[in-house]
Amino acid sequence: MEKRKVAIPLVCHGHSRPVVDLFYSPVTPDGFFLISASKDASPMLRNGETGDWIGTFEGHKGAVWSCCLDTNALRAASGSADFSAKIWDALTGDELHSFEHKHIVRTCAFSEDTHLLLTGGVEKMLRIFNLNRPDAPPREVDKSPGSIRTVAWLHSDQTILSSCTDIGGVSAEVSQDGRYITTADGSSVKFWDANHFGLVKSYNMPCTVESASLEPKFGNRFIAGGEDLWVHVFDFHSGEQITCNKGHHGPVHCVRFSPMGKSYASGSEDGTIRIWQTSPATADENEATGANGAAGKVKVGANEAARKIEGFHISKDGPNEG
Repeated sequence: MEKRKVAIPLVCHGHSRPVVDLFYSPVTPDGFFLISASKDASPMLRNGETGDWIGTFEGHKGAVWSCCLDTNALRAASGSADFSAKIWDALTGDELHSFEHKHIVRTCAFSEDTHLLLTGGVEKMLRIFNLNRPDAPPREVDKSPGSIRTVAWLHSDQTILSSCTDIGGVSAEVSQDGRYITTADGSSVKFWDANHFGLVKSYNMPCTVESASLEPKFGNRFIAGGEDLWVHVFDFHSGEQITCNKGHHGPVHCVRFSPMGKSYASGSEDGTIRIWQTSPATADENEATGANGAAGKVKVGANEAARKIEGFHISKDGPNEG
């Protein structure tokens, strides 16, 4: 059996506390970008390909739990333990607006059309802010049964996905083509049909995992990270481990594939971000139909989406209703 080469990642220093969230922008005319959230209260923007530091967003007074970039990577958003979510100019680093909350903000997400910001957190309430009228009161959806840990937009901004739990270790990611939802719940990684919300695949993990991400181009592999300090790569079809990457010195809190799938990033309790190159897929892998295979998208109206995936809640309260 051929001995595997040890993967050597790009190591990105800069954060002084644990890295708890990562987000890649789509590919833009200027390339793609990676933003990181950390308990050090200072989100950082990097070149998504090289990991080179671009800038730090300064202004939060508590741990930053969530971060994201809009579709064009022109604005950033962050959610913090200082009871605020902030909008930033991703080109200058300037704070554009601060949305005050009544408790810790754990998650935030720009709508695909970039006009809305969705937030959630310990208040158990979703808020939708109109970025064209930032001083207007947000729309509020207060039906969450637990603390909100992740939020995402589905179906061209007509549907909201939120995960709710009062314990740690839950993450959700919508695939780049909008067809699959990847969830990590500690003991397993699951893949759901994002249109009809049926379970597609479920794999038990070798350790407690906090985050998982599906390869966006072929959909033939996924990554997961958690308490054992390693970044695991699995085959999507069989669930078998392809490789595991060692290098972090603390639990891995977040993993994300880059938009082209050529690399993936991991953020850890050790305060570092590591960017790993995706090993070339074999001919068999490329020929197999992955999660992102030939089947086309199925459009589902918001009124059909009022369903629940275990702890993951689907809201039919689209931004254009009510």
